[in-house]
Amino acid sequence: MTDALRRWNRHTPREALQEVLPCCGSRTWAAELVKRRPLADRATLLAASDEIWQNLTASDWLEAFRSHPRIGESRPSQTASAQSAAWSSQEQQKVADANDAVKIALADANRVYEDRFGYIFIVCASGKSGPEILEILQRRLHNDKNAELHEAAEQQRQITQIRLNRWLSE
Repeated sequence: MTDALRRWNRHTPREALQEVLPCCGSRTWAAELVKRRPLADRATLLAASDEIWQNLTASDWLEAFRSHPRIGESRPSQTASAQSAAWSSQEQQKVADANDAVKIALADANRVYEDRFGYIFIVCASGKSGPEILEILQRRLHNDKNAELHEAAEQQRQITQIRLNRWLSE
């Protein structure tokens, strides 16, 4: 068991919720994870996270999406915690290094995406360049609304797993 997990298992429910919430952004997900304490190890935590995520409602997923800045923007959403904003910045580092043409194309495609689907584009950006993300965004614009919601939810699940692992390693 990591030190972070040992400490988190001993927190009050409120403290535990606040500490883990930046990993996902859904209060329901965080509350359900807190209810499962004590969690014995990393594998148990990650499995519980996935199980909870898969059983959430679309509104819970959308809440998690709102905790992210748009791809290519450094400004976090108003609901994002400082920790979530810092992780987003790390995750989007390669996008920040993209040339101006890619950044403009991403901003334009983000607007089209939001108009089409009603929420920001969510992608697990870790390790992906600006042009790679732009290609993914353009491809996903062809999804129907239901397929895209599930694709975005899967991307959020991957982001959550990465963030949980970072949190456990701090």
